[in-house]
Order: sequence, then C-alpha cells, then structure tokens
Amino acid sequence: MRLLLLNPNTSRDVTELMRATGAAVAAPGTEILTMTAPRGVPYIATRAEAQIGGALALEMLAEAPPVDAAILAAFGDPGLFGARELFDYPVIGLAEAAMLSACLLGRRFGLVTFARALVPWYEECVAAHGLQPRCAGVRALEGRFSTLSGVQEEKEAQLIDLAHAAVEEDGADVLIFAGAPLTGLGARVRDRLAVPVVDQVVAAVKLAEAVAAQRPRKATTGTFRRPDPKPSTGLAPALAARLGHEE
Repeated sequence: MRLLLLNPNTSRDVTELMRATGAAVAAPGTEILTMTAPRGVPYIATRAEAQIGGALALEMLAEAPPVDAAILAAFGDPGLFGARELFDYPVIGLAEAAMLSACLLGRRFGLVTFARALVPWYEECVAAHGLQPRCAGVRALEGRFSTLSGVQEEKEAQLIDLAHAAVEEDGADVLIFAGAPLTGLGARVRDRLAVPVVDQVVAAVKLAEAVAAQRPRKATTGTFRRPDPKPSTGLAPALAARLGHEE
C-alpha cells in the first residue's frame, strides 16, 4: 500500500517529523511518500492561510504519483472537501482522523495547540466536521516560540499544563495535541496525563490504511462525485487537466 503524506506548509522538517511518526506505526508493506508545499507559509494559522494552503494541496495532489490514499497533513484540514471531490482515492484529513479516533475513546475530546491564532480556525474545523458536541474546547499557548520544529520541546511544560486544564476544567475525556509540529508529543508525555492522548499522524495513517483496504469506489453521484469538466485559465497544468477531465 502506498500512502501520500502531503504537508501544505513549507516546513520540511515538520514533514519529516510526521513521516517518521507515521512510518513507525504503519503496517508491514505500507510505503509513506511525502510532499511539502513548494511555496506558502511555514505553518497555517489563519483562515486566509488555510485558503492558500487548500489551493496548494489540490495542486500538489494533482501532481502526485499514484497512491492508494492521501493524508492532508495539516490540522484544520485545508482543502479536504475539495480534494474528496476531485480525486479518486481516499483523502484523509489530519484533524478529522484524530477527532474521530478520539471519539472512540471518550465522550468529549480536548484540543491543545501551540499558537493562539489557531483557535478560531480549529473551532471552525470542529464545526465543519459536525463534532462540536464531542469537543470540550481548544486551548492554546500564549506568546512566541523560538522555532516551529522545536516548539514541543521548548514549550512542553506549558503544553502539559494546558492539557491538565482541558481535562480538569473543560471535562475532556481524551486529548489531542493539535498541529503538525506537535506530532509525537503525546507518546512522550502520555504517562504524565490522566486521560488517553491521540496522536494526529498515527490516527491518520491507521485510518488511511483501513479505508484504502476497503478499496472504495469513487462516487458518481452525491455531494462528493467528481465535478463536471470545466475549462480554466492560469492554473498549474496538472490541476487544470484534472478539472477538465483531460488526464
């Protein structure tokens, strides 16, 4: 099985962190390919940046080699629904996979993330997936951090404090450290927390394997059928061909 882990941000070290985390839990025979956005922002933190990242994700998916499933590896799932329209293989969102996995472990999950700017977008992501009743809330660090790739080590104590607050004050039964740079943190600190922690990349890889194993057909009707062909101007050639049914 071939899975594509697609990072619509430009941080290659974060892509490698996610690849290594996913490879450690992938089933024998699962190959994880990676793509990192060639332009854009180091990490998506606002609605505007999410729109940019979503468009880049569609462009990258159109240029990707053949795979059995793809993981849109940015918490917040920019471009996820559009990708499910356009492409024939399953596309798994990092946030949706983590949150659905958390729903199997408790009544409500709490999100803990590394930047205050992410909170509104993450709240809207929860709502877009219809999971507001299952979400205890979103808690985020205040202030700056030195490097994106080092934020989980630099701010570990504060992130754990937020996790405790999510459990004790918000009533979270399960925790998710949300945001690609926090991949792997849960496994490292799990024994210091009183409730289960779901790792976003582990959840996405295992759900991608499970969904791809079912060999689902592409819908030809309903809301995720492939849109009718349409001409375009100025788009990346592979994406234009996909839109125009020319590939």
